[in-house]
Amino acid sequence: MHNAPADRRAQPLLIQNARLLDPASGLDAPGAILLRGGLIEAVGAITAPEGAAVLDAEGACLAPGLVDMRASTGEPGHEHRETIASLALAASAGGITTVCALPNTTPVLDDPAVLQFVLRRGEATGRIDLLPYGAATKHCEGREIAEYGLLKEAGAIAFSDGTKAIGNARTMRLALSYAKAFGSFVVQHPEEPALSQGGAATEGELATRLGLPGIPRAAEAMLVRRDIALARLTGGHVHFAHVSTAEALAEIRAAKAEGLRVTCDTAPPYFDLNETAIGDYRSYAKLSPPLRPEADRLAVVAALADGTIDAIASDHQPHDADDKRLPFAQAEAGGTGLATLLGVTLARVHGGDLSLLAALALLTSRPAALLGLPSGRLAPGAPADLVLFHLERGWQVKAGALPGKAQNSPFDGRALEGKVLGTWKAGRRVFG
Repeated sequence: MHNAPADRRAQPLLIQNARLLDPASGLDAPGAILLRGGLIEAVGAITAPEGAAVLDAEGACLAPGLVDMRASTGEPGHEHRETIASLALAASAGGITTVCALPNTTPVLDDPAVLQFVLRRGEATGRIDLLPYGAATKHCEGREIAEYGLLKEAGAIAFSDGTKAIGNARTMRLALSYAKAFGSFVVQHPEEPALSQGGAATEGELATRLGLPGIPRAAEAMLVRRDIALARLTGGHVHFAHVSTAEALAEIRAAKAEGLRVTCDTAPPYFDLNETAIGDYRSYAKLSPPLRPEADRLAVVAALADGTIDAIASDHQPHDADDKRLPFAQAEAGGTGLATLLGVTLARVHGGDLSLLAALALLTSRPAALLGLPSGRLAPGAPADLVLFHLERGWQVKAGALPGKAQNSPFDGRALEGKVLGTWKAGRRVFG
């Protein structure tokens, strides 16, 4: 069963006439890349070795495969929403070759055996590296610390309670201390649980007008502020997921200037959409954290540009139609994000907010470095994980026609420029 990929991998592949983009080294130049044995063998001006397959990129952009720090999978437990195979299909169609999976599956990834099951299912797809987070607390309930040593040994990339905040300060202090002892970090969903409970939209004029229960913007900054204090206390590394407010970003910027081990990511909805997207009660735009006012969106864009934000993650949350076709306040929060990750990020390049290399760094080399991975760069000896894309080619996001099982896109109807033409994982073409 595995012979075909191995045979194809044995033949070297030369991709020539490409615009090579390597954010790690700052390379942006025409050239070629030689792949052999699952690795990059050479980059630059290369003559095809004897017996090599040759692909003409026709001037398209060739970059490292995207490294997605945050995605949920329906498997195990919610395969009707999505399977690991359908996630891998959508990821490779989006140019993503590494996906970090959240632990709040059913059962939760607080058991080494379940974590290894997810790892094996990811490997079996042959399309992506699927790297699961271990649960920070047992059952992701925020009370009792999980077995970090055993989970790390089983392959946990870091620790998180996924879509739930670790609300108890003592528990978070222990989590940061334990993760530090194992050379790892804790990913926090930064939303003060008591303040955000039952909320469906950002508190303010729009939520009031729509009659929706609100979540104050301060709920994010409050938990960020607390966890920065705990990082200072423990010397541990806290990573804040999908940061969405100006106030929280200001706290993170200050913590970084102080030299604390504080990092963060955001997701495309928080720099491409604002809260007006939920008008007419569009449940596809119901997210967690909720979409924010325009001033916060602009603050996220500024934090991408000045380096405060370390990575852009898809924040992929698969839901089926039954989860979403409910009154807005009752509908599940979260949107699919794998197929749109590159295109929506490139909108900030086309809009002049980010350079192409800076945008790609947030999707490749910077998350790879944060996670301690060898991927995310075009360099001899690095994994042959690549994405070939056309920077200007347009396409439209259509829920119902996206790759994979999950179709709940907050970007439904959005026109994008930047189309994935091909994806390679360990030197094997898995899309295009």
